[in-house]
Amino acid sequence: MHLILESTGQLKLLCSIDGVGERTAVKMIVETNAFKDFQGPRKFCCHAGVAPFSFSSGNSLRSRNRVSQRADKSIKVLLHLAALYVATRVEGELHEYFIRKVAQGKNKMLVLIAVRAKLVYRMFAVIRNNKIYEKNISIYLHKP
Repeated sequence: MHLILESTGQLKLLCSIDGVGERTAVKMIVETNAFKDFQGPRKFCCHAGVAPFSFSSGNSLRSRNRVSQRADKSIKVLLHLAALYVATRVEGELHEYFIRKVAQGKNKMLVLIAVRAKLVYRMFAVIRNNKIYEKNISIYLHKP
């Protein structure tokens, strides 16, 4: 099975993203059927329990947004560990994002959920574009 995953090249592409290891990449490829079963990263975020949902009924008071408890727990755990690693231990834009949001007074878990979603979006983008992830590419996109 490992040879099949390496032959498609998706494993190498996913492992090029900071925080995404071989185990997480293999689980993503298997769960998404090589990224064919989900129309986009937003749908997968709902499946993995990364997307927040608001709960309201009629004219009742709204509660805070929360992530779904009916998510695939194995994917959720792997994404959480990847987000925790990349947000706290790896110097880069996600680490800077985490520090900036916590300094603004945001809840750390809320910021980690956002980092999880950013990782999912990056995984789908790498597979869609069939290119290795390039760090700090956003620097080149901004006008001086």
